[in-house]
Amino acid sequence: MPLRLIRAANASTAPPAATGKVARRSCAFVNNMPDGAFDATERQFLGLLEAGVGSEEIEVRRYAVSGVPRGEKTAATIADQYSPVIEIRRNPPDLLIVTGSNPLEANIEDEPYWDELVELLSWARGNVRSMLLSCLSAHAALDYFDGLKRVHLESKCTGVFSQRVDTSHPLARGIEPEILLPHSRWSTVEQDDLVSAGFAIVIESPDIGWSVATRESEGSSMVLVQGHPEYDPSSLVREYRRDAGRYVRHERDDLPCLPLHCVAPEDWEQLEQLHRSIVDGRRDPVLVESYPFEEVGNRAPWTWRTMAQRLYANWLLPATEAPD
Repeated sequence: MPLRLIRAANASTAPPAATGKVARRSCAFVNNMPDGAFDATERQFLGLLEAGVGSEEIEVRRYAVSGVPRGEKTAATIADQYSPVIEIRRNPPDLLIVTGSNPLEANIEDEPYWDELVELLSWARGNVRSMLLSCLSAHAALDYFDGLKRVHLESKCTGVFSQRVDTSHPLARGIEPEILLPHSRWSTVEQDDLVSAGFAIVIESPDIGWSVATRESEGSSMVLVQGHPEYDPSSLVREYRRDAGRYVRHERDDLPCLPLHCVAPEDWEQLEQLHRSIVDGRRDPVLVESYPFEEVGNRAPWTWRTMAQRLYANWLLPATEAPD
């Protein structure tokens, strides 16, 4: 099987990655997502990793930071299948993936896992061939390495958006010049600041800014992903269901944001009507409970799947061996 998971108990004693024609054979996966999205995030990222590696085998070792609050069930999963982040140093991987996380603080430096995260990123820059950092982790790297501060958006950037691709870049080999890609975030780092810091913008949108950027530094590459190519077609629908449910149950008072283009065209009007009812003041849990979220999510289009698989394939393999 191309993807081989190394259990936590063996993480520090697993053999080093094999060398040969393909230089990258091991990957550390750091899952920072909260409990509600923890399992889905692992499935989504490792699914792309498995699709991207093709017929080659890659060892994956899973890690978690200690600063993210955990419930009993997820804590048990982490204890059984994951290792503490500090253990990565005992057997340095060829590749590193660090997921995003739900922001808890206005200032990113105040996040409870900040010290642990930046210590990992600082070590990885000199010891890992390439790291792929998603969303909040990408913003953390820009803050720590380049002093580039994230900017809080007036409204949440959520939905599936049209993107332009720099097809001349090796990361974009085989990707169409115009694609669709999901975003779900409250913050951004200005694109002009990334360019000034030496980053190449691989995928970007004139409406919502950059999605994928990369830079070589000290013999290591850093790929920053502000969008969510790992999402499955129902991810945005599930996020809206979660946020709308919390609002109508008075668990939170900020209005839910309706993700754009997150469902099949025939389902949009009904979803928009539900949203208008909620925004107009009907905080009735029955509204959300009676809406067919599962059916609608199952019909949602997956327009970015091929693009996402190609992006990971290009990241995993040296440019000379990337698939045609």
